[in-house]
Formats: sequence, C-alpha cells, structure tokens
Amino acid sequence: MKQLITGLGCLLIINVSAQTPPPTQLTVEKIMQDPKVWIGTAPSGIFWSEDSKTIYFNWNPTKAKGDSLYKITVSGDQKPLKVGPTERYTLPPATGGIYNRTHTLKLYEKEGDLFLLDCKPGKNGVSAPRQLTNTVERESNPVFSGDEQKVVFTRSNNLFTLHLGTGELTQVTNLDTGTKKAPSKPSEQETWLKRDQLALFEVLRERKAKKDEGEKISKTGQPKRPKQFYTDGRTVQNPHLSPDGRFVTFSLVKAAQGAKTAIVPSYVTESGFTEDLTARTKVGAPFSSSEFYVYDIQRDTIQAVSTKSIPGIMDLPDYARTITTPVPVPDSSNRRGPSVAEPVADSAPKPKKPTERNVTLNGPIWSENGQYAVVIIRAFDNKDRWIMRLDPVTRQLKLLDRQRDEAWVSSLGASANSSGFLADQRTFYFLSEADGYSHLYTVNVETGAKTQLTKGKFEVQQVQLSNDKKFFYLTTNEVHPGEQHFYRMAVTGGERIKLTTMTGANDVTLSPDETKLAIRYSYSNKPWELFLLNLRAAPNDQVTTHKRRGKTAPPPVQLTHSLTPEFQAYPWRDPALVTIPARDGQTIYGRLYKPANPNGKAVLFVHGAGYLQNAHKWWSQYFREYMFHNLLADKGYTVLDIDYRASAGYGRDWRTGIYRHMGGKDLTDNIDAAQWLVKTQGIDAKRIGLYGGSYGGFITLMAMFTTPDVFAAGAALRPVTDWAAYNHGYTANILNEPYADTLAYQRSSPIYFANGLKGHLLICHGMVDVNVHYQDVVRLTQRLIELRKENWEVASYPVEDHAFVEPTSWMDEYKRILKLFEERL
Repeated sequence: MKQLITGLGCLLIINVSAQTPPPTQLTVEKIMQDPKVWIGTAPSGIFWSEDSKTIYFNWNPTKAKGDSLYKITVSGDQKPLKVGPTERYTLPPATGGIYNRTHTLKLYEKEGDLFLLDCKPGKNGVSAPRQLTNTVERESNPVFSGDEQKVVFTRSNNLFTLHLGTGELTQVTNLDTGTKKAPSKPSEQETWLKRDQLALFEVLRERKAKKDEGEKISKTGQPKRPKQFYTDGRTVQNPHLSPDGRFVTFSLVKAAQGAKTAIVPSYVTESGFTEDLTARTKVGAPFSSSEFYVYDIQRDTIQAVSTKSIPGIMDLPDYARTITTPVPVPDSSNRRGPSVAEPVADSAPKPKKPTERNVTLNGPIWSENGQYAVVIIRAFDNKDRWIMRLDPVTRQLKLLDRQRDEAWVSSLGASANSSGFLADQRTFYFLSEADGYSHLYTVNVETGAKTQLTKGKFEVQQVQLSNDKKFFYLTTNEVHPGEQHFYRMAVTGGERIKLTTMTGANDVTLSPDETKLAIRYSYSNKPWELFLLNLRAAPNDQVTTHKRRGKTAPPPVQLTHSLTPEFQAYPWRDPALVTIPARDGQTIYGRLYKPANPNGKAVLFVHGAGYLQNAHKWWSQYFREYMFHNLLADKGYTVLDIDYRASAGYGRDWRTGIYRHMGGKDLTDNIDAAQWLVKTQGIDAKRIGLYGGSYGGFITLMAMFTTPDVFAAGAALRPVTDWAAYNHGYTANILNEPYADTLAYQRSSPIYFANGLKGHLLICHGMVDVNVHYQDVVRLTQRLIELRKENWEVASYPVEDHAFVEPTSWMDEYKRILKLFEERL
C-alpha cells in the first residue's frame, strides 16, 4: 500500500508537471550556452522611417545564425515583419545622414556612394532615394552647402561639390599627399650659354617671344583650378567647407615615428601555421602630431592656425611641476620580491620644462549663416579642453570656454554630437563638468557670456536639439544614479519634462517628427525589449509631465517579445540596490543578491572597463555574470557587485578617484564592501572571494596580492598585470606616461606585488586577446614561478579575444570559477 501511494504521488506530480513546467534549474552549462538559443535576442539598432510611421530594428526571434532587419508599422497591428532585400537596400543607414534646414531632404552615404532622400510624405509614403554618385572611389561625409543648392562631400581626401540642379561636379581642394619637387636650378655655365645664344641669334629671340606669348594666352583661357597643396606625406582629415563657400578648413596629421606595435600570435588557425595578429602600441609610445589649416579660396592662400595664443597652452600638470624624493627599487635579486607593505618606485616624476603642448582641433562647427565658426580643442595629455571661436580670415582664436582637469577631461565633454548653435546663431551649447557633474551650458560667441542650463548631482549624458531649435531632448540619471530617463527642456533652461516613466533604462530614439519615442527598455531582471510611446494623442496635443488635457497619459506599448519560455521559467532575482559607506565618507552603490538560505559565504564581482556602471536598475551588459550570481545565490552565496571608484554615472570626483593610483581607492571600496557584508549580512570574514574580468581582473589581482587576508580566493579574468603594457588612450589619462610618472605605474601594477599572494588564485585569459595581451599573464606567470608560489593556476583559451565568443570557453571558465569558490571558500 505504501508503494502504491508513492506511485500515485509520482503520477500526480508528473501530471501537474506536464501542465506547468517546473522552474528552470541553473547550471553553468545552461547559463553559458548560446544566448540567442537560451535567452533570446534583444532588439538593437533602432531607427525610424522618415515619415515617422515605421520603426526598423535588428532582431533574431527565429534563432538564426545572425540578426535580421525587422520593421513595425506603428499605426497598424504593430506586428514585427522581416524586411526584404529590396526594401532593405533602399533604406538609409541606421545612423548618420544630414538634413536640410526644413528637414524635407536628407543626405547620406551608403557603401561609398551618396544618396538624396525626399522626406516629404506622399500618397505612397516617402519616395525612393535618388542616387547621386556611383563610383569606384568612395564618397563620404556629405553635407548641404550654405545655400542648399549643392552637396559638399569628400573624395580621396579632397572636397567636391555637386550641384543638385545642374549636376555640375566641382573640385574645391587639390590636396596632394606627396612632396613637391623643387625645380632644378641651372648652373652658372648653363645660364651664361643661354643668354649668349639669345644675344647672338635673332631667330632664337623671335621664337622665344612667340612661345612666351602663346603660353600667356593659353594660361589666360584656362579655368580656375583649386590651389595645389602638398602635404608632405601627412594625412588629410576632416576637410570642411564654410557655408558661404569661401573657406576650407582641414587637419594634417603626421604619423608617429618609431612607434613599435605589439604582435599577438594566433596558434589555432585555418592554415595550420602560427599567424601574427597586429595589435597596438603600448602606453607612452610616440604619437602623431596634428596641424589645423585654413584655405582662403578668395585669397588663394593656405595657412596654418597658430595654437600659441591658446590660454594655458604651456601649462604643465600638477604632477610634473613637483619633485619628490625617489624611492629605491627593490633589489631584483631578492626572490621574494617587494613586500606588500613597502612602496615601490624607481623615481619620482621628473620636472619638465614648459613647452607648447600638442593639441587637436576638431570642427569647426559653423552657424547656419556662416558668420561664426567654433572649434573644440583638446590637449594630447587630456588635461585641457578649450572651446574657441575661429576667425577664418585672420586665423585667430578667441576663448569661449576652458575646462581644465588635473586628472583628465571627461569623454562626456563637448563634441560635435553634443554641441551646436541655437536658432539665434550666436548661442553655442555644450556639455561640461565645470561644477563636478556633466551639465548643459550655453555661451554667446560674441560676448562670451555663459549660462548653466542644468544643475545638480546628476549627469546629462546625451543631448539633442529639436528640429525647430526651441527645445533640448536630454538623457539624464537625475531620478537615481541607476536609472536613465528622457526629458524635454526649453533651450533657455528651466523645467525639464520627463517623457519616460518606466523604472530602469530608457534608451530613446525620437521619431523624425518628434511625436513618438521608440524606447529600448530594460529592468534589472528583464532584458531589453522595444516599446512605443506616443507623445501626442492628437496632432495638437501638448506634451506634459504626466497628463494630456487633463487625461492620464497612455503607457508605453511593448512591441517585441524576445525571451524564450525556458529563460522565463526561472524566477530571476531583482538585486537590491544598496549603499555602503566608504572609509573616506563617500557612498558606494552596489547590487546585492541575497540567498534564501545563506551559507555564510560571499562573492564580490568587480565589473570591467574601469569607467563603467553596473550597480543600476537595467539589464546588465554582464548578463552572463548576472545569471551566474543567481546560480551562486541558489547555492547559498551572498553576492555583491559595486560601482567602485572610477565607475561611471557619479560625477567628476568619483570618475577621477583613481588618478595616479589604480588599485587605490577602487580597491579600498571593494574592501569596505567586503567588511560591510561581514557587519550587516552575517558573512564569515574568512570565506569571501572575488572575481572580475579586464579591469575587474586587475582589481582581483591587486586584492589577492596586497590585501591577502581579506579575500580567500579570487578569479582574475583577462587581467591587466602591468599598466605599462596597456594602450595609451586609456592609460595615459589616469597614470600619465610611464617614463614621466614611474611611481604611478609601479604602485598601480599587480606584477610588482605578486609576493603578497596567500589565498587561491585562478587566472583565465584568451590567447588572441588584442586588447589586454596574453603577454601580461605570461609575464605574471614567470614572476609567480620565480617567487615559488604554488596556490595559483592559469587557464588559457587559444581561440578567444578579450571578449569571449565560444559557449564552450564561457562554460569552461565559469566551471573553474565555481569550483574555486566551492573548494576554497
């Protein structure tokens, strides 16, 4: 009887299970499989048709090998349809393109040719584009001329115009990348003989006079050609024609001399031979130089713009103006290496003699009437960004705004994508961190008067000017550092109208007529989907914060459903957003995964990229790690990942908190987080591990080497082991240059502290990583061998670059991480 009851019970369970699928049980094999099969593919690459009736996007609901282009007609049944090849070919690219002033015409480049699209809707929608060029050479960067009668474009580093009415093609510049050959000078003997011959023979004198007259007549009848200018091997960049057609501006870039490029060997190849992959130079390598020129067509002159008058052009950074006492290098014969506690440096920064710094001039950005031109200038050392008015006639520069940062100027600063002129054609808008957060400013280019339009402890992350130039559309994180919303604000500032309502991240693509929002939205435990929000219920309705004409605004409509049933069957955690006090009084934001049955063990995840945010309310780009954290929590682990010092979204001081010392405050933030877990979450202080990739791998190494009693085990994935081996663009901002600021590099590089290792360390690295080179791990391996360390291992992945691709590689890596924590915590 007992067996019968048991059997019936089993039958009952099976019957219920057949009706309601059981929750998915997470395994490393499952969560690291191909995401499009296991999770589904989120929509991406959102763009609108020019009549604002159709949304186009990349999607893959059929789990094909690659994404396809889909469309949704917003006024119809809103069903996603796959776009056919014919229609796809006629569409403009998802990004790029230039409108005329009335937004009735659009210019764009596609596959090296130029097209013109009439955006006025007809009976059958927007007309097909008109192809303007069909050549072997590539035409690019098309813009309308000042009178909008011509298309100005670049071909082979030179500017051309194409008249839209007559089809006349005109070459505007004649920039030759070669070197002008000096004419040979006749010798004294040759000069005397020629003079003597002409003096002796009348027939020679008559023929010469006839030839000279003919050449004069021939030259008089020739059409005017653009001035030929030899660049002497320098590369032409960003040629621009002024709206009035008089001036051409361009940059000439001279390639770095003697810059050695690293090589990454690839061992698993189709050829069966080891093949070398070209990688990059290392920080501190010689870099290119740039000069900015103005071609005055009316005067037929080409002259460089002098940068000597730029305010502070010779200013040295603070670190280079001070001299500190050098600290001796640890004895290289000491097999133990430097102790964890001792500072490591071979010298302090050497004092420099002030010289004119190298700069790059970007632009100009012209007012529509061609009266004003503004250039955005950045110093190569990234300590300064200037916004200056350019007088093309005199080539003089006038300062409008200077942003100086002794660390480095933010990438959110002014650029062509976040700057421009308002309707009055005298007011220039831009982003600046002048008050410590990225905010929107305007400056009058005539008077220099500046106005701050937004203010507060939040960041303006994107800015777009409305078609009528009366409003700004802004993306900010003012509701919470972990949320992104879309706003509208008058160009004079004042109230910001919040247009998005869903908690999380709202990545908005505004329709061309500015009446609809295509929103790529996600939440912490909900991957990205496409939503539609109508800003107007009727053509004359005005947008308000929450209501239209007294009625509640309709919610956004979800247009895509991308997730697989298997993925949805698991109850994905909504990690708690917590705040943690740092030792210096600052507040650290984190995401906490709390298990139902805690086992006293904890894992800290350290996000990568340095300047990146992960303690937020949207679907993380670290979605595999997010799933792994759910798996760990199922096993009883408490998991925490924090936005440590230098993470994005928290303003200038947080961003630059690692200047001249990576592995300083960014590491102590993680240590403070570990201690917070012990104090508030009941975690055993001896059973805490951490892991992370790239910058997260670097922090893991620094933690295991310099604070070995805090973390019992760590997994460093594709880690930087020595910052002197990383690239220039990222590293030099934070640590300056290794030969000028050796102290910064030696106290920031894990390889100098390897002797401190006590806990168990796993290192995983792709062997064809062209970002953080596999050489980093090889050098650290040799260091650990010489130090006679035994509690570490390296897992190498022969076909993986910095970001892994193959599911089997992900599976192997995370099985090793899980094994490390299961055995060592």
